[in-house]
Amino acid sequence: MHPSLAHTLSERRARWLSPEQVVSLLGPLTVAAGVVWAIVQPWRLTVLHPLHQGFWWLVVEPPLLVAGAGVLFTLVVAKPLLADLEAHRATAR
Repeated sequence: MHPSLAHTLSERRARWLSPEQVVSLLGPLTVAAGVVWAIVQPWRLTVLHPLHQGFWWLVVEPPLLVAGAGVLFTLVVAKPLLADLEAHRATAR
C-alpha cells in the first residue's frame, strides 16, 4: 500500500470516531441495549406482573440492571474521563 494512501486512511479513521466519542457513546448505548432487551423480552420484567414478588425480585431485573449500569457509567466514569481527556488534549497542544 502506498504510504500516502495509508496516511489518508488513518486520518479518515481518526476523524470517524475519536476516543472521546467512543467513551461518550458507551453509556447511552448500554442504556439503549437495556431498553431494547426489556422490549424484546417483557416477561423478564416482573414489575409488569408483580404477583407474590418481593421488593428485591422487582428491583433486581437484568434489563433494568443493564440500563442502570449505563447510567452509572455515564455519570461516574465517562464524565470525569472526558474531562481528563480534554485537559490532556489542551496541555498537549
